[in-house]
Amino acid sequence: MDTQYAFLPRNALDQLLDALRKAGFDRLVGPIARDGAIVYDTLTSAAQLPHGYRDEQAPGRYRLHQADSGRCFSWANGTQTLKPLTFAPQEVLWHCERDAEGCLRFKNPTVNHSPTAVIGVRACDLVALRLQERHFLGGRFHDPHYGARRESLFLLAVHCTHPAKTCFCASTGDGPKAAIGFDIALSELDEGFILEAGSLRGGELIRTLALDDATERQRELAKTEIETAALQQSRSLPSQNLREALYARLEDRHWDKIGMRCLSCGNCTAVCPTCFCHAEHSVPTLDGTQTTHQRQWDSCFTAVHSYMGHFLVREETRLRYRQWLSHKLASWHDQYGRSGCVGCGRCITWCPSGIDLTAEVAALTRQETSHV
Repeated sequence: MDTQYAFLPRNALDQLLDALRKAGFDRLVGPIARDGAIVYDTLTSAAQLPHGYRDEQAPGRYRLHQADSGRCFSWANGTQTLKPLTFAPQEVLWHCERDAEGCLRFKNPTVNHSPTAVIGVRACDLVALRLQERHFLGGRFHDPHYGARRESLFLLAVHCTHPAKTCFCASTGDGPKAAIGFDIALSELDEGFILEAGSLRGGELIRTLALDDATERQRELAKTEIETAALQQSRSLPSQNLREALYARLEDRHWDKIGMRCLSCGNCTAVCPTCFCHAEHSVPTLDGTQTTHQRQWDSCFTAVHSYMGHFLVREETRLRYRQWLSHKLASWHDQYGRSGCVGCGRCITWCPSGIDLTAEVAALTRQETSHV
């Protein structure tokens, strides 16, 4: 059997889940349909996957509906990314307590995490994960909390075949085909799945399933569906490197127009798979003998995020949006060698004002744009 391209019949999907458990992954996480959205949750069987669901996405709009299909992954993405599984929304960084002699003693929390297999990861989120790894693990200071969570993950990607109208990963070069960071990648066909190994442990797990090779017809069909998904995307960014274009327009009046629409709610940063802004604070006990130092997600759209000394650096909403967009698409090139946008389109879908990042970039750079 060629473990690079094995075929798993649809009715054997639970065998894959069983193999993951036997391989030591105590927790299986995958997409389910709940509360009108596709969300990640613990899986106990393949029956929980969103069979037959399709999503409808537009600026400020997300809807799920049933389709005449037995497929599990015929949707683009939900609100959640891999980010909460590696960069926790809230966590304790250290403990401090006062001993009987009045001295302070610091303790590090336990950072071990159960081995977790995540099913249904999309190409854009894998690229975003690589970017977050560069931030939390690639510099001088290794983040042990992020590192422990990342080390615990086994990732099963699914190549996208049904992009949303808000997707533009083809223009950023980050999808719809998963190319990096997965242990196993799945191409979903009507009759089942093509399994492709992306790591040694992924190949080892595929071999335990004793599957037949995927046929040439199946592989060609999967390739065609992925290519079609790229062609169906109607949104795009005009360039993969907008650094100079945006820096040249920092005083453009269009920022005022965006600022009048933006609510500074932070939705875009919460659903963005690459945003990593956070705040830290200490939480003492009532008797003052102990405290925990906590980290939690923050957003550059909150006023206090730009507080320095005695004033707000970005007091107006337009300045906060400018900071977010110019950092994401411009100064990331200085920090990480590429844009911080992977084209997932979540910031467009989940903005209550329907602000479209691609349209705003086109307006700022005076590019023509049209959306279906």
